[in-house]
Amino acid sequence: MKPNVVLILADDMGYGDIRAFGNDIVETPNLDRLAEEGICLTQHYSGSPVCAPARAALMTGRYPHRTGAIDTFEGRGLDRLALREVTLGAHFKQAGYATGLFGKWHLGALDPRYHPNSRGFDEFAGFRGGWSDYWQWRLDRNGNFAKADGRYLTDVLTEEAVGFIRRHRNEPFLLHVTFNAPHFPFQVPEGELGPFQDQPGLTSAVRTIYAMNRRMDKGVGAILDELRKQGLDQNTIVIFASDNGPQMNGEGDNCTARYNACFNGQQCLVYEGGIRVPAIIRWPAGLDGGRRSTALIHFTDWLPTLAAACGIELTSDRPLDGANVLGALRDETPSQDRTFFWQWNRYTPVGSCNAAMRSGAWKLVRPAIPEAMYVAPEDLATDHRLKYEPEKQPDIDRDPEPERTIPDPPAPMLFNLEADPCETEDLSHRRPEMLSKMQRELDNWFEAVEAERRTIDDRL
Repeated sequence: MKPNVVLILADDMGYGDIRAFGNDIVETPNLDRLAEEGICLTQHYSGSPVCAPARAALMTGRYPHRTGAIDTFEGRGLDRLALREVTLGAHFKQAGYATGLFGKWHLGALDPRYHPNSRGFDEFAGFRGGWSDYWQWRLDRNGNFAKADGRYLTDVLTEEAVGFIRRHRNEPFLLHVTFNAPHFPFQVPEGELGPFQDQPGLTSAVRTIYAMNRRMDKGVGAILDELRKQGLDQNTIVIFASDNGPQMNGEGDNCTARYNACFNGQQCLVYEGGIRVPAIIRWPAGLDGGRRSTALIHFTDWLPTLAAACGIELTSDRPLDGANVLGALRDETPSQDRTFFWQWNRYTPVGSCNAAMRSGAWKLVRPAIPEAMYVAPEDLATDHRLKYEPEKQPDIDRDPEPERTIPDPPAPMLFNLEADPCETEDLSHRRPEMLSKMQRELDNWFEAVEAERRTIDDRL
């Protein structure tokens, strides 16, 4: 029998937000159980330090620039996954799988052509933009809308996922659960705060984040329990990951800085703290569990890997950037000499800003340029309005981007992650030949993916 797939994604959950990854303060018993039964991936990378581009990489097996999903602002259409891209859902649907997505989409919010139902998912219940209020939600269920009914959104998404498993228990299915926890706004049912109320050294914001994760962990547990109840747990591939690193800012009691192993940086930045994310995979029928793996794995790898595991032939004419890593997961093939790239800034991409390349142990970082990370106040206002008053903006803003002058970039930095996973020692002056070589490769990559992005034309 073909295996089922349950791909669960958290939103802004850090490497250090799961007890199995080293944080004894948090309460994540179901994720810890999944880790004990499966494989903890300790060198697993997102496709981007922010969510829409990261999700594009996960859905397509391709670097996000190629797909057109380059930023988070759905009000400008910068999150849109180009219509020529073939998603994970579409591949599995074509292969005869029932497909469902429950939660956050964020790959096109203001045009029906970009709706999950149009991109390979038979069933959708969630929201299409970048974030949602946990109590004042507006649920899109296959194009029909339901207003909040007093339930907490994480619980709503869990119930939708469990219902999908029950409906499709007798056929192969792909279930993609995209929780929005612990993304802001930081809201949680009051009873979840209890274990963290008396923890010393935690701000109110961090207590709430840990409680949000605790509630999400219960949802993961309900999904795992339903698989077991239906007799599907042995031949179901379950993957849990976060879309990017944690938010780690704010002041006073609103500060969200917290344990994240030793990693430098956070969400939005291409240092390890922004792109190295927790991941767990469990497939009793196909992978030996109870292990930790240091294999280098990237978001773009999951589409070809899951297709291979399920015997699905990929038919898209879009070349993949990811690879089938089943061999690495089984410790059959080496995976430490791989090369990955990242780049992100606001609006049109700037190659010299917030870019990185990892090649084996070596990592090149081009630090962020503040002027390229600037967001116009009107775009922030639109982003908020779309969450609470979506009817007021039926289409994207087609005005020109804000004018900006980009200064010369800071000097690039070079790290050896095997010796220095915390990125504390810049080796650029000691290894100029390595720096130059990697800089050329990063520049060539950026030129290639940007050239492909500029051929996208999805305009009405």
